[in-house]
Amino acid sequence: MIQLNDVTIMRGSKYLLENASCSIFPNQKVGIIGRNGCGKSTLFAAIKGEVAPELGNISIPKGFKISSVSQQTPSLEISALEYVKQGDKDLCELLKQKEQAYKENNGEKIALIEDKLGIAGAWTIDSRARILLHGLGFSEEEMDKSVKEFSGGWRMRLNLAQALIYQSDVLLLDEPTNHLDLDTIIFLENYLKNYEGTVLCISHDRDFLDTFCSHILHFESCKLVSYTGNYSDYERLRAERIRNEKASRKREEAALAHMQDFVERFRYKASKAKQAQSMLKAIDRLKLTAVTAEESPYHIQFAEPERTVDILADLKNLDAGYSENDVILKNINLMLIAGDRIGLLGKNGQGKSTLIKTLCNVLKPVHGTVTLGKGIKIGYFAQHELDQLSGQMSGLDHLRAIDPNAKEKDLRTFLGSFSFSGDKATAKVETMSGGEQARLALAIVAYQKPNLLLLDEPTNHLDLDMREALSIALSSYQGALILVSHDRHLLEAIADKLWLIDNGNVTEFNGDLNDYQEFLNQKNREYKEQLAQKKDNSLNLSASASSFKTKEQKKLEAQKRQALRPLKKEIEQLEKTMEKLRAEIAKIDETLSDSSLYQTQKEKVEELSIQRSEYSEKLDETELCWLTKQEELENAEAEI
Repeated sequence: MIQLNDVTIMRGSKYLLENASCSIFPNQKVGIIGRNGCGKSTLFAAIKGEVAPELGNISIPKGFKISSVSQQTPSLEISALEYVKQGDKDLCELLKQKEQAYKENNGEKIALIEDKLGIAGAWTIDSRARILLHGLGFSEEEMDKSVKEFSGGWRMRLNLAQALIYQSDVLLLDEPTNHLDLDTIIFLENYLKNYEGTVLCISHDRDFLDTFCSHILHFESCKLVSYTGNYSDYERLRAERIRNEKASRKREEAALAHMQDFVERFRYKASKAKQAQSMLKAIDRLKLTAVTAEESPYHIQFAEPERTVDILADLKNLDAGYSENDVILKNINLMLIAGDRIGLLGKNGQGKSTLIKTLCNVLKPVHGTVTLGKGIKIGYFAQHELDQLSGQMSGLDHLRAIDPNAKEKDLRTFLGSFSFSGDKATAKVETMSGGEQARLALAIVAYQKPNLLLLDEPTNHLDLDMREALSIALSSYQGALILVSHDRHLLEAIADKLWLIDNGNVTEFNGDLNDYQEFLNQKNREYKEQLAQKKDNSLNLSASASSFKTKEQKKLEAQKRQALRPLKKEIEQLEKTMEKLRAEIAKIDETLSDSSLYQTQKEKVEELSIQRSEYSEKLDETELCWLTKQEELENAEAEI
């Protein structure tokens, strides 16, 4: 158990935590949330021992193995696969010991280390690393490339894979989705659901936290407030708390009206039914978040476009890319109609950004045409647009450059809705954080009243409050939009249509994001089957030879297999016992996670702690027995 006892942490003269306390129990999966700059990453540094609290203490069990994502990736010659395998520090240490034992010619030591290697997963490390890399978007060919050949974003994926492959007691993840697309986020979610250990994850992606978190830890007024459940549970519980403190006000009527209109129009149309159901869920969430949004400093909106036409863009026989020899998308024939709200799906590198850049003329068509409707004003947001902001100019200066005749009061009022009020409106861009720069870039786009919005990952660097404000603003936006985002909450709330970009093609995806998740899960299952098939194929030679065995040999092998049945049954029984013990431990952990128990029923806490220790000891013994029997079975089967 990790315990913070009256911890105070400061950054300069600013309090990040003041007399904060909390307990994190084994196997809990905790989402850590709070506004940018509140101290979430500093908390991780304190848990790792890199930062010392000014007051109080952080208690971590002796020998606790902590895994976290490295922020540095050296330019190495070794392959991506080997780099990821090096993340299993225990295994690497055992391999060093084995090498030394061979040098010493110590047979007893070698045998002991071989046993430990089996328990540590040495025989499955290659396939585990491949499954991780595949899930994080690497092709088979890329797994054999050297680390130095990858760009910064892909190296961060390698670091993430290194952290995930290590069988640690606690896994620390700081904004792990920042360098991932929706496909790889879904893989990561499934991985974390099944992770055996404690997970502490900082994230601004509410749907990501919803899928695997058992608890939410919220930075609130320099304290840590714990909520049982996932992000939706946290939001409900916090909303109830706020309702009790002050009367709730009706907000977001325009957003709800737009979403409700979509549902009413399409809920009974077969091709749109699933998306209408997703929109209904988004409406329910929006009604709930209206309460907590009262505390948000952001109340942004996109003004109604000045004019529009029925056909915004007509794409005919379009090949999009960077040159004749670098075509990404082929033969696109699509039309954008007024009111279209499209979410783009597909892995990174498939061409989502290429399509958007071609629409706004950043890239010229390689073949074919893009015809824009008369009077179309495009608002384009992309992450690299942050680099186009002038470091020496303020937010006020940027808006003045767009609209020199506007009154300063009006410009300041507009910037204030994006939380650039007072001196912040005149602060230079170079002094702003990444989140503040992203907000300013969005403000500049919104101010120009576009009738077609092209948004390429607009939520990167934004905290949860700003993401929610953006979702509400886009819901009531009257123009058309195309959105690329790994934030499913935003996609579900905004997009009426989904387009899938895959293998150079752009097609309408007939389903919702749940269907898309199943589509990706099926792809991952197929990959695992391919890995298993390769392993089977390597045995083809011996399988062919076995077909020429004599009847006597086959009879003898059948007798041996029959003799193994009791051993197999014993292994099955051990597996059932382990499953029961894990369930009992999980049940106790859930009970112990109730902090009120420690004040009211201390005897019960002690009793449950002893019981958990006994179950854990039994589980260790059973697992050891299972490993021994499993090895015995494998050796016996190898002799047949």
